[in-house]
Amino acid sequence: MSAGGSTKAILAALFANAGIAVSKFVGFLITGSSSMLAESVHSVADTSNQGLLLLGQKTSLRKATRQHPFGFGRDRYFYSFIVALMLFTLGSAFALYEGFHKLQHPEPLTSPIVAVIILVVAIGLETYSFHTAIVESRKVKGDVSWWGFIRQSRTPELPVVLLEDAGALFGLVFALFGVGLATVTGDPVWDSVGTLMIGVLLGVIAIVLIIEMKSLLIGEGATDKELEDIVHELESGEQVQRVIHIRTQYLGPEELLVAAKIALRPGLELADVARAIDKAELSVRSVVPAAKLIYLEPDLDRVGKTASAPTES
Repeated sequence: MSAGGSTKAILAALFANAGIAVSKFVGFLITGSSSMLAESVHSVADTSNQGLLLLGQKTSLRKATRQHPFGFGRDRYFYSFIVALMLFTLGSAFALYEGFHKLQHPEPLTSPIVAVIILVVAIGLETYSFHTAIVESRKVKGDVSWWGFIRQSRTPELPVVLLEDAGALFGLVFALFGVGLATVTGDPVWDSVGTLMIGVLLGVIAIVLIIEMKSLLIGEGATDKELEDIVHELESGEQVQRVIHIRTQYLGPEELLVAAKIALRPGLELADVARAIDKAELSVRSVVPAAKLIYLEPDLDRVGKTASAPTES
């Protein structure tokens, strides 16, 4: 897909988080709430993360060089991986530390109503950002579930923003829960409990993102549907008997490498072989536009089976 949709979601999250971070920090200075401090650091981390995602999009557009002949498309995976690490260290680790610290040394809140107002406004802004991410993701999600989209998407920014925004929304609810109970009961321990809940939430989200971004960074192949379409198009050619074996790998979110050995009908002239390969490449790109690099090795069908399904390992 084009990076336009993910860029729109990133910018919406960037502006929302920047404003929220300032308001939360002001709220912390007024109330002394550990939940507000944890959420302030969380929003600062999210704002920085969106900047990193935009940087990754920009650097991934660099032209290929002799040292990097396949280009820099994986820059987007690299910066998304850094985002996941930052979410874990600056978000989760800090919130857990602050929560345990305030649990051992609880301090009463001052002007908690200020924190409540700020959190309610922040929930509204974060809802707007989350809605934008959902709208842009639906354009490319297809029929898979949201969890399936996060697991299968080869475009890293949208799953990152989706999970970040979801974490931010739930984090705000947890902060509101902690501040609210601390105000109602007069016991500041509840503020610490809300902070710990935020830390655990961000830790879970960060671990999911780290696992997914690591998988993309080291190289993932085409999805099952894409692989099925590629094989079907290759084998639909008049001169192609079957696909002997095939390997695919995403070099970036919008650039798929396809390497396959195909069995051609015996007795073809060299010119016919070249035309068959050219036609096969065009046919594959018509159904899987991301397949920008296609390398086909012609061979003879020495096995004689035309119905065997190629697999990737």
